[in-house]
Amino acid sequence: MINVAIVGAGNWGKNLVRNYANLPGAELKYICDLNPKTRETMAGLYPQAVVTDDVTAALSDKSVDAVVVAVDASLHYEIAKSALQAGKHTYVEKPLTLSSKDSRELVDLAAAKGLKLMVGHLLEYHPAVDYMKRAIASGEAGDPLYLYFQRVNLGIVRKQENAWWSLAPHDVSVACYLFDAEPVSVSASGHAYLQDGIEDVVFANLKFADGRMAHIHVSWLDPHKIRKVTLVGSQKMIVFDDMAAAEKIRVYDKGADVRKSVDSYVEAITLRTGDILIPKVAGGEPLKTECLHFVDAIANDTTPRSDGADGLGVVKVLEAGSASLARGGEPVEL
Repeated sequence: MINVAIVGAGNWGKNLVRNYANLPGAELKYICDLNPKTRETMAGLYPQAVVTDDVTAALSDKSVDAVVVAVDASLHYEIAKSALQAGKHTYVEKPLTLSSKDSRELVDLAAAKGLKLMVGHLLEYHPAVDYMKRAIASGEAGDPLYLYFQRVNLGIVRKQENAWWSLAPHDVSVACYLFDAEPVSVSASGHAYLQDGIEDVVFANLKFADGRMAHIHVSWLDPHKIRKVTLVGSQKMIVFDDMAAAEKIRVYDKGADVRKSVDSYVEAITLRTGDILIPKVAGGEPLKTECLHFVDAIANDTTPRSDGADGLGVVKVLEAGSASLARGGEPVEL
């Protein structure tokens, strides 16, 4: 059994608590939170765990194998560093930290101590994203050309971070995962309509070394709630609609074929439209899959899919996007 302490049980943290409390191969030992009401609720729901406002109690307990960090992003570095220094395998919600310097320090620290460092890039564990990954690997989609993401809604409006840092980590991680690469440059433009200096909407372009691109649109000031990923390949196009209750994946047998005439050597472009396939995609909660992955990585001494290096790569892209925002959309190289 992997003994787990969770730091931060409000907002998204409560979902991590729920999963680890019922996870095969794991035992929830500590729930740490500064909010008295949250602690009271957690104590009633999970009497098997020690509920406390003292993180050091969990870090100093030698029976604790792993620490899950689900607090405000501004505290990720401090708590994750303390957990690693205490010899605990560490999972950190996205983003890993708010600077690539701090992220790299955590990656190096975990490596030096032989510990697992994993980041909560949830969509990398979504069955629909797995389907897209397999479609690329198998050649079903042909050559992957570009991706575009829409993650918009009316709310929740953050006061400490802009829409780029709050929402885009999901899509940046998926772009890097599907393309199996980090971008070479980022350009981003946006505007702060509700609060000075905190962009409510951001449009960003990620360019990769081989010419592939990913476009990301994030906003909490939009009339629609959209969570959609579109992959355009040379053979097929795949759309993942996370807001769909069912039929989350649609595969479009559409494309454009470029052929050169034997006689004239002139290239001709032919548009192709075929069937629309709605494949069956496995159900289940991606967060449970992610939590199981962390526990299995510890138990079997394997590298997590969304490891510290993956988290560092995403933070580097977020940093570059922030720099581009400050420069009015000027492309920033990584």
